[in-house]
Amino acid sequence: QVQLVESGGGLVQAGGSLRLSCTASGSIFGINSMGWYRQAPGKQREWVAAITSGGITNYAGSVKDRFTISRDNAKNTVGLQMDSLKPEDTAVYYCNAQTYVLDYWGQGTQVTVSS
Repeated sequence: QVQLVESGGGLVQAGGSLRLSCTASGSIFGINSMGWYRQAPGKQREWVAAITSGGITNYAGSVKDRFTISRDNAKNTVGLQMDSLKPEDTAVYYCNAQTYVLDYWGQGTQVTVSS
């Protein structure tokens, strides 16, 4: 089992920045990729960004060049620096950890961007 605890998020004006952080505990040796998803009201959960244990990153087109994902394997954390935020970035953001067998999810943290 892997437990994921998120922190960060909150309310920010358009153009501002926020940083999310996620700490993994438990059977962390099995984690391969970690990443972030988000779900806006009335919409399906969508993938935002991911980073492998080797540091390879990928981003959704809607956040590329504005968001930066990072990972500290020694501390078992993954971060998401969000810059130039837009109202359409408003959503609950979920941390995700993938093993070869299962996906694990955090409880989610709210990000609200006002116009």
